[in-house]
Amino acid sequence: MNLVIIYLGAALCEISGCFAFWAWLRLERSALWLAPGVVSLVLFGYLLTRVDVAFAGRAYAAYGGVYIATSLCWLFFVERIAPDRWDYLGAVVCLVGAGIILFGPR
Repeated sequence: MNLVIIYLGAALCEISGCFAFWAWLRLERSALWLAPGVVSLVLFGYLLTRVDVAFAGRAYAAYGGVYIATSLCWLFFVERIAPDRWDYLGAVVCLVGAGIILFGPR
């Protein structure tokens, strides 16, 4: 499976799973939100095992940049809040770091 698709899928699963808990505890939604949240978090964990790198820590470190960028998309599309220039700059820095971790010569 394509690395970008895996990381984006993992990020969406983690964010939506965590948001289910956020909705339950912070937005006072029904505890029924927890069931899809748990399923989403399990799928997140599974997807990260599909990344073709030799070490889990490296896969997780690189994933962090993708997670941050995807979180800002969530902020915009789901929560309807526009990221500011500092959000964008931080995401770019993180994605550059993720690229260095993944594709740096070893």
